[in-house]
Amino acid sequence: MASPVDPVSRLEAVEEIKGLKARYFRCLDSKDWEGFAAVFAPDAVMDMAEAAGGDPLPDATSRGPGDIAAYVRRSVEGMVTVHHGHMPEITVTGDTTAEGIWAMEDLLRWPGPDGTTGGLHGFGHYHETYEKVGGRWLITSIRLTRLRVDMF
Repeated sequence: MASPVDPVSRLEAVEEIKGLKARYFRCLDSKDWEGFAAVFAPDAVMDMAEAAGGDPLPDATSRGPGDIAAYVRRSVEGMVTVHHGHMPEITVTGDTTAEGIWAMEDLLRWPGPDGTTGGLHGFGHYHETYEKVGGRWLITSIRLTRLRVDMF
């Protein structure tokens, strides 16, 4: 399907969205919660029900930048995290709207009760929508699905 946006504007939007997602990962892994919240639109929705890769997680939907950042902060508190996004499939659907799918890989480590380290190495996809608000692209919805989770 051809984009309704001229080719140069489409390419600019794709590059700006790639930068937005890079900030998402950097702020998440560096625990910059103010910066993390800033990548989301005011009415953004995050659905992490499938993030564990098994049975759906209860209470895994957050709304708004503050609630999303608080949910993720609680989820990774005390952990060392490394997230990578790969091979973005970004479709610009209008002058101020877009959608995307990102292949992802993450590594999470947490302290165990006996001084050892536990963790997971996961693979999956982020499914997202975006909106350009006040000249900036922001995430309006985000859902993580898993293909595989290796626990250690």
